[in-house]
Amino acid sequence: MPEAKVTMQARTVNGIAGIIDIQGELNAFAEGILMEMYNTVNTPNIHAIILNFSEMEYMNSSGIGLIVTLLIRANRQKQRLFGYGLSEHYQNIFQLTRLNDSIQLYANENEAIKALRSAGTVTENRPRFFKRRETR
Repeated sequence: MPEAKVTMQARTVNGIAGIIDIQGELNAFAEGILMEMYNTVNTPNIHAIILNFSEMEYMNSSGIGLIVTLLIRANRQKQRLFGYGLSEHYQNIFQLTRLNDSIQLYANENEAIKALRSAGTVTENRPRFFKRRETR
């Protein structure tokens, strides 16, 4: 059976944000570890989840699906989802898939934490890309 070629670490910042450091490949085989890391940092005081993509080497459509699943879980907990360290290639993919509408992206951890602090009260963040569009 194929294995995940990814390692992740979970940590918290100031007791209000959980950070998941992703190293390696984010694909279908990473589902178990990603959800385990989310569950590790998902406590009642956590208002945001910050994904560190700076050492992510590869992500395919299944990896994007995992991010969407994580976004849904975070929204149910009234948590915001932030990310940082995406390469230009993956920033473009987030734009094409409109994930950047629901996940605030930053260049580094300091910027993400600064944005979290300035956001004040955490409000429900519904992803816009789930809305159905009518075409004529």
